[in-house]
Amino acid sequence: MQAATQLAQSEAASKSLHVAVNVLSKWQATAEQMASILGVSSASIARAKRKENVSLSRDQIERVSYILNIHGALRTVFDNPENVYGFVRKKNHNPFFNGATPFELMVSGSLATLYEVFKRVDALRGAQW
Repeated sequence: MQAATQLAQSEAASKSLHVAVNVLSKWQATAEQMASILGVSSASIARAKRKENVSLSRDQIERVSYILNIHGALRTVFDNPENVYGFVRKKNHNPFFNGATPFELMVSGSLATLYEVFKRVDALRGAQW
């Protein structure tokens, strides 16, 4: 039974990675940028695009979760696709971003930076949950 649970979790993680790669594609990320943001290899990005199973570590699953939650927050805040998919490419002059785009910071590859971007984008929702 434990093996079946692990297989189901692995398949769910692979499906989540595929969705995250789709979101990153809409954010106009290259395969190399996706790999940096998600902490996976370029080969894993290619497998995710083909909807093949990819084994992910806990860190990688957390990264995928942040991307999906950033996307979810943007879909909650904005009605139009230009903002949903374009927001991460807009320069932000608020503290932490200091003129950089959220995407530029995410590409740094740091899990801590990805979390900080998520936290600030998620705060845009305010009471809209």
